[in-house]
Amino acid sequence: MGERGSRAVIWTLSASNFVIGMGAFVLIGLVTPMSDDLSLSAGRVGAAMTTYALAYAILSPLMVSATGALGRRRVLTIAMSIFAIGNLGTALAPSELMLHLSRVVAAAGAGMFTPVTSSVASALAPPEARGRALAAVVIGLTVAQVLGVPAGSFIGYTFGWRVGFAMVSALALPCLWLIWTRVPKGLDIPPASLRVLASTLMTGPVVLAILFTSTFLGAIYVLYTYLAPLLEQTMGFGRNGVTAALVVFGIGAVAGNIMGGRMSDALGPVRTLVILCVAQAIIAPAFSFLPVPGLWIFGLLGLWSLFGWSFMAGQQVRIIGLLPTAAPVILSLNAAAIYVGAATGSAIGAAVLHRFGIDALGIGVGIGALVALLHIGMSRWISGR
Repeated sequence: MGERGSRAVIWTLSASNFVIGMGAFVLIGLVTPMSDDLSLSAGRVGAAMTTYALAYAILSPLMVSATGALGRRRVLTIAMSIFAIGNLGTALAPSELMLHLSRVVAAAGAGMFTPVTSSVASALAPPEARGRALAAVVIGLTVAQVLGVPAGSFIGYTFGWRVGFAMVSALALPCLWLIWTRVPKGLDIPPASLRVLASTLMTGPVVLAILFTSTFLGAIYVLYTYLAPLLEQTMGFGRNGVTAALVVFGIGAVAGNIMGGRMSDALGPVRTLVILCVAQAIIAPAFSFLPVPGLWIFGLLGLWSLFGWSFMAGQQVRIIGLLPTAAPVILSLNAAAIYVGAATGSAIGAAVLHRFGIDALGIGVGIGALVALLHIGMSRWISGR
């Protein structure tokens, strides 16, 4: 496949990851209307995010490994279909139980989809451009922070939260067509299997390196899951203010994704990740001192997001380099680690919220970033690098 064809595949997968990201994270902007409609507390609605994250973490490596013998195009098509069905189920959920079950189905589809897109991008790109290729595929997830999550939030506040999830299912349909028509057959990618998964899980230094994703993102999700209630209570934001804040956060995420890919190629993945941990530890505690003037909060959100979402390309390059022959399985485990981090961070955020109040969330993120910095140092020491 030529350079132009490879680029078309990568951007097709990026567009599809946009829909995946929107379906995964739109709940964050809909906590308040969902709470009102289902007569649940914000913490119980936020628990649906935890359910999604845990289901993704458990199912992603198992499903990627179990479908390793199938063509990548077929796996991507099946995965996106499952994801669409799960989000439609959320839109129709009549109860808290059905809300959680539908999030499990959606997570199963997403857990198959995103790791395979990364393995395809890694296989198509030359080594010197691998960070940028992985960043290009993942940028769909971060663009969802700019457009998808705020749009879903606005629609949810205006027309009802169910319409927001139904919109995700509708957007999955053109993605299915693009995947089937753009992704070629017979891509040369090492096959995944349950045996390779078991072997990788027995390799302690690799697993420890992968779990850095959980530590770093877990710190972010201590606050991110409850960003809308934080801004409502401390800044007095309503629908428009929360939507604008999510847009700014998303712009920072896209810029960070691009910056992280370039930093990884230029500085190396480990140095990049250390810089990002330190930046998070410095920036995030400012959220514990709200309110601030309106423009300041948008600047703070953009800066926090920029350094928070720059880590993915460097982390993926780092872990693929540890065990290149098991790249699909490693990427699925890394994707699972994303949601372990999201689930853990959301749960810690709920505990901090209950015990210390909403003003303590920023300090919680800063402490978590320092733990992530310690984690990467320990991982390097144990692996002998």
